Amino acid sequence: MTSKTYEADLALAQLMADRSDAITMDRFHARDLVVETKPDLTPVSDADKGVERALRELIEVERPEDGVLGEEYGELRSSSGRRWIVDPVDGTKNFVRGVPVWATIIGLQDANGDMVVGVVSAPALGRRWWAAKGGGAFVTEPGSATPRQIHVSRVAQLSDASLGYSEVVWTPEHKQAQWDQLIRGVWRVRGYGDFYSHLLVAEGAVDIAVEPELNLHDIAGLSIIVTEAGGRFSGVDGIDGPDRGSGVSSNGLLHDSVIAALA
Repeated sequence: MTSKTYEADLALAQLMADRSDAITMDRFHARDLVVETKPDLTPVSDADKGVERALRELIEVERPEDGVLGEEYGELRSSSGRRWIVDPVDGTKNFVRGVPVWATIIGLQDANGDMVVGVVSAPALGRRWWAAKGGGAFVTEPGSATPRQIHVSRVAQLSDASLGYSEVVWTPEHKQAQWDQLIRGVWRVRGYGDFYSHLLVAEGAVDIAVEPELNLHDIAGLSIIVTEAGGRFSGVDGIDGPDRGSGVSSNGLLHDSVIAALA
């Protein structure tokens, strides 16, 4: 079900997700949840910090030669050239308000800068997605103990496409007209938000997901799930990869049309 080359790394990422799920589900809906405001005015909870600390400790034990880049505690350089990229709680605003659409995102980047492992765990939804380079993409979901391999859709026209997004207001502002026109030109638009839109693209349930502003930790782990499901992941500039400061997921067939519409 996965590339033998990254089997041990994927197993570690799954263990990391298990650890994170235990922490986040214990703190979800907790009456004593501590929420602070970061300098960029976004919230951070004690769950965010607790998950990242736990994952860093696990990496230090299991892969001491690897680096770590996390949302809350910055970057620890590696001797191997590899680094784990962690978003402890993607969707913190949902988490602190009791909305179940949030996830821990874990990715492994090799010394060449390629994403080789990704795990996204959304325990409040009962779902976990994962992929390793060359091994396809999978999901486990409520009611089934058997993983399901996932694939992107085959929709080939924007007018037939379903689009997921996080923010209806575009950044930068002068591109708002292009964004509005793209929204009007597709079949269906829904604000699934954050990680979820991109993974619905990987599942073939949605055809396009677009976010104008992203950090690497937001999408590194999920980008490989999209591509291993047969899709394409790039920045709004059309350059492939999760490090462009924005994100466009698609089934591949629609990608160039989306990029052109936003240009």
